[in-house]
Formats: sequence, structure tokens, C-alpha cells
Amino acid sequence: MVGNVMEKDLTLDVAQRVDRILQARGLATVLTRVGDSYISLAERAALTNRMHDCVFVSIHFNEGSKNAKTVTSGVETYYADHQITPGAPVISWLPFLQRASSQSPNFESQSLAGFIQDAVVTRTQAVNRGTKAEQFFVIANVQHPAVLVEGGFLSNQEDIAKLGSEEYREQIATAIGDGILRYRDVLKSRQPPLAVGTE
Repeated sequence: MVGNVMEKDLTLDVAQRVDRILQARGLATVLTRVGDSYISLAERAALTNRMHDCVFVSIHFNEGSKNAKTVTSGVETYYADHQITPGAPVISWLPFLQRASSQSPNFESQSLAGFIQDAVVTRTQAVNRGTKAEQFFVIANVQHPAVLVEGGFLSNQEDIAKLGSEEYREQIATAIGDGILRYRDVLKSRQPPLAVGTE
């Protein structure tokens, strides 16, 4: 919570800003939620899997450690190392039931994560916590390039102060849009997607 604003309100605010920015650039967008309603992770994945030629970006803000000795700050972007394949059913969130890790690495989502992470760090000057592979249900069970962006830590007073600013949230949204457009431009140039890693 930032002041009296909850994470769900911050994420919706940033998502609506990304939506507006991308639509202004001619991209069709769909939000998994448009108001203060709960949409399950399975419903979000299922909605995305019904779309064609899309990318999925889940926006979050970290809770971080409640330990006063550990103050964590910055932004990070996650991708699933392995995702379900088209036509495969959405499976349980339990890690041991995820699809076998013998599938080939997920370079498309890794590339999208790298472009978004680079853009957010460049635009906001936030601490760069890099891109990371993690089998979060909502990105592992999407059949399209999918990432989860953590835009700051709600346990860090400096991050909270920044996130309280509309201008800063607009910078995050613009950067997410920039990363998506960069990914699209790489695909349009008919170059194979490149794995872009950050540390």
C-alpha cells in the first residue's frame, strides 16, 4: 500500500496508462480487468490464450521484505523459462505439475522481458534488478510472449514516494510501451527474436 493506495489500484493505473499509450501508437490492446474486480490467474491466462498475435504483460509492485534491516529497491521483469504450447491445456499452478522443463528455452518472452526492463530502467533511472526466469502461473500458462513487470517495492519508502507520483507512473507506463514496441519492431524486421539479458 502506498499511503492509502493499494497495489491493485497502482497496477490498474499503470495498466490503463500503458493501454492509452499503445492505442495512441496504433496497437490494439485488451485489459484483463478494467475496474476494481478480481480476475483469477487462470482466467487471465485463458483470456490471453484466446487472442491471436499478442503479448501479455502483467504489472505488479513488490511487497519486498518486512525486515527493517533489508531495504530492497528497484524494478525487475520476469519471464517463464518454459511456457505451455499452443493447444495444451492450462494446468495446475503447482510447480511439480508444470510442463516438463525439457522444452526449448523461451527466447521470445526473454526478449520481451529484456526490452521492457531496459526501457523502464532507462526512463525511470530505478535500480536495475534485471530479468529473471520464474515459472509464475500467469506467464507460464500463456501461449504468447509473456512477462511480469515488478515496478518497485512497496516496502521501500523511496520507491513508495516515486510511485505516489503520477508523473513517475506515466514514465513506467511509457517505458513498458517502449519495450513492447521495440519487441514488435524486432519481429517486423524479420530478425529472429534475440535474448536480451540485463543484470
